[in-house]
Amino acid sequence: MARARKAPPPGIQIHDVTPQVNCGRFPVKRVLGEDVVVNATIFRAGHDVLGAAVRYRPPGARRWREALLEPLGNDRWRGSFTADAPGRWTFTVTAWVDRIASWQDEVTRKLDGGQTELEGELSEGRALLGADVSLEAALAAPSADRHDQVELDVGLGVDVDPPLARFGSWYELFPRSFGGFAGVERVLPQLSGLGFDVVYLPPIHPIGHTNRKGRNNAVTAKRGDVGSPWAIGAEEGGHTAIHPDLGTLDDFERLVVRARELGIEIALDYAIQCSPDHPWLKEHPEWFHRRPDGTLKYAENPPKKYQDIYPLDFETSQWQALWEELKSIFFFWIEQGVRIFRVDNPHTKSFPFWEWVIAEIKKQYPEVLFLAEAFTRPNVMYRLAKLGFSQSYTYFTWRNTKHELTEYFTELTQTDVREYFRPNLWPNTPDILPEFLQVGGRPAFMVRLILAATLGASYGIYGPAFELCENTPLRPGSEEYLDSEKYELKHRDLNSRGSLKSLISRLNRIRKENRALQSNDNLRFHETDNPALICYSKATDDLSSVIIVVVNLDCFHVQTGWLDLDLSSIGLDTRHAFQAHDLLSEGRFLWQGSRNYVELTPENLPAHILRLRRWVRTERDFDYYL
Repeated sequence: MARARKAPPPGIQIHDVTPQVNCGRFPVKRVLGEDVVVNATIFRAGHDVLGAAVRYRPPGARRWREALLEPLGNDRWRGSFTADAPGRWTFTVTAWVDRIASWQDEVTRKLDGGQTELEGELSEGRALLGADVSLEAALAAPSADRHDQVELDVGLGVDVDPPLARFGSWYELFPRSFGGFAGVERVLPQLSGLGFDVVYLPPIHPIGHTNRKGRNNAVTAKRGDVGSPWAIGAEEGGHTAIHPDLGTLDDFERLVVRARELGIEIALDYAIQCSPDHPWLKEHPEWFHRRPDGTLKYAENPPKKYQDIYPLDFETSQWQALWEELKSIFFFWIEQGVRIFRVDNPHTKSFPFWEWVIAEIKKQYPEVLFLAEAFTRPNVMYRLAKLGFSQSYTYFTWRNTKHELTEYFTELTQTDVREYFRPNLWPNTPDILPEFLQVGGRPAFMVRLILAATLGASYGIYGPAFELCENTPLRPGSEEYLDSEKYELKHRDLNSRGSLKSLISRLNRIRKENRALQSNDNLRFHETDNPALICYSKATDDLSSVIIVVVNLDCFHVQTGWLDLDLSSIGLDTRHAFQAHDLLSEGRFLWQGSRNYVELTPENLPAHILRLRRWVRTERDFDYYL
C-alpha cells in the first residue's frame, strides 16, 4: 500500500513547454551566445498568483541556474537563458504558488472595491509576514514565497554548437587536382579572400586498385587512371592513412594550421566504405556482408553501381568492435586538428550508431560539427538531424520554381523543423549537376548562387566547377558531370575571364556585413505579381539589419513585376518613404509604401539584395535614414 501523503498533491499544471523535440526525446539546437527562449502554459485551479522559472544546467555542471518566467496572459509564460558554452545543456520548468503575492492581490482588489473591514485578511498577512506587520508594509513586502512548488517531470536538452554550425560559406575541392596539400595551402589565401569559412576535402586516403573505376565512371580503369577517392583503402592503409600523392600527415597538419590562421576550417569527408584492397577485408572479414555463395556485395544506388566499394555490415555479430573502430577514426582526425566532418551517405548506416558515436565525440569535443550528406526521404533526413548531425544537405538543389522554393523553405524555417534541422544549401556537388545549371548557362549559376547565399545562413559550392560554370552532363538526362573530377585530375585556371569569383566574393562580404543573413528562422516571403520573381526578407529582432532579396528565376528573359511587401513584418511604416540600397549593383532606390516595381536582367545581375534604411524625422525637422 502506498504511503499516505500529509498534504494533497500540488495542483499546478505545466504544459506545452517549448522548445522541445519529440516530447523531449531529442535536444533542440542553438549556437554559442544565442538565447534559449522558453515558453510554457502554467495554471492552477482558483485565483492564486503563481510564479515560474526555467531551471537550466550547462554541460558538466551539477548545480542548476535559474531565470524567472514572465506571464504573457492566458496562462502562457516566457523566459530565457543564454547558452554561453558548447555542449549538451539541460533545462526544465518549475512553478509555485506565491502566497504573499496572492494575499496582496486579494487585499488590493478589495481595497480598490471600497472594502475597509479587513481584519481577517490582515491576520492572514501577519501569519505570512510576521506578527507586527502593518497593512501598508504587508502590501509592499517582496513576494518571494514558493509554496506547493512543482517541476516538469522531464529534463529537456539543448545542443549548443560553435557559430559556424549556423552560419558559414563552404568550398569543396579535390586536393589531388591542386597538387596535394601543398597546392591547397597555396590557394588558401585566395579562398579566404573570397570569404569562405570552410574548405571541404573529399576523402584523402589511399585508393584501391581492385575494380578501380576509370574516367567517367568506366567499369575498367586504364593505365594511369587515378580512381575515385571514395574507394578507400590500399596497401598504404585505410581510413587513418593519407594517399601518398597528397603529402604526409605533417603536411596535412600544416594545412590545417595555415587554414585556421586565415579564418578557415578544413572539413574532412567521413565515408564508411572500403575498397576491395582495404586492410579490413583481411583483418576483419566478419565486418562485411556476404551473399549465400560467399561473394561480397558491392555498393549500389540504382541505377548507379559502385563496383570499387564494399559497404560495412552494421548487423554483424561483431558490431561492437566495428563501432569502436569507426569511432577511433573520428578521434584520430580530431587529434590532427579537424573539427568538421562531412559524412557520406549516413542514411544508409545504422541510426543507433550515429546517435552513439556523435554523443561520444561531443563529450570530449563539443565543438566538432557534422554535416549529413543525406539526399533521401524527409523523415530520414530529419531523424539524422535529431540524432546529432549539426547540419544537413537539402532538396534546395532541385527546388527551382517560386512555389517550390516558398513551400520548402517555409517548412524548414517556420515550423518545428527549425529547432533541430540546420540546412546547408548546395547548388551543385561532384555527384550532382542539376538540369537547371545544365540548360541555363552563366545566369543559372548566378541565380542559384544568390539563392543559396541568401535563403540559407549556410551554403556551399563544389568550388572550381561552380566558379567556372561547368555544366556539361555525362549524357542527356544525367546529373553526372562529363569528365567528372571524381575519376580524374582537373587542371583549371580559376582566374579565367568566365569566373564567378567577383560575385562570390561580393555575396560572402554581404553575408558577413549584414547580420540578418546569418540566421534561418527570420526568413519571410513576400508576394509578387510575376511567378518568375521571388521576393523574401530577413531581419534581425531589433531591426538594425533588414534585407530584402528579389530574384529573377528565369535564366533567359528580362522579368518585371510589382512587389507587395509586408512592411510591418520588417518594421517599416507604410506612411513614410524608405531607402533601398542594392548591395549587388550599388544602386539606391527611394520606395514608398508596400507596392514597388522591379526589373531584372538575367545576363547582368538577376537579383537585388536590398538593405533597407528607414526614414526618420527629428523634432527639428531634419530628415535622415537609419
